Amino acid sequence: MSCGLLIITHNQIGEALLQTATHMLGFCPLLAHTLAVTPECNPDQLRERAHFLAQDLNQGDGVLVLTDMFGSTPSNIATSLGKAGEVSVVSGINLPMLVRVLNYPHLSLERITAKALSGGQDGILDCQERTKPMIASN
Repeated sequence: MSCGLLIITHNQIGEALLQTATHMLGFCPLLAHTLAVTPECNPDQLRERAHFLAQDLNQGDGVLVLTDMFGSTPSNIATSLGKAGEVSVVSGINLPMLVRVLNYPHLSLERITAKALSGGQDGILDCQERTKPMIASN
């Protein structure tokens, strides 16, 4: 078994990220759903939908929930799912985070959460610093 993956974001950000990562890998190794939060949506109905999706995704190993911005409606919906040991929520989703998660589909919920955090953080680089030539010191 493996953890389920629920992505809750503003508009279609989550769907676009999941499609992109799946395209890069050739398939999606985790059971995954996305939930788009749009301005016209009712947050209470979305919260109910998120609970349903999380239950559907939990095949016994828990659910990793990735969301875009902490403190926003998608994040608030995600954190409402929190059941210690069953649901882990990480905000700040980006493509490196998602690809890292999808590359480790058989990890425990605790370990895949750590991979999400490291993938997101390690995937943020100053590209100017990366491309500067090394200057030899005398």
